[in-house]
Amino acid sequence: MFTKICLWLTIIGGLNWGLVGLLNFNLVSFIFGDMSILSRIVYIVVGLSAAYITYDTIKESVS
Repeated sequence: MFTKICLWLTIIGGLNWGLVGLLNFNLVSFIFGDMSILSRIVYIVVGLSAAYITYDTIKESVS
């Protein structure tokens, strides 16, 4: 369950970066404000989720 949540957060974060690259539109900043405490929390949670997904993927591929 935790892995699925992390996966979805990582996908959503990737889609947000896609919007930034393609349309110069940051959905997180639009919703929570430009570098507000809430947007920073979202970025941290998405980053930690990506780190966990990376760790989980490497762990599974080694075993």
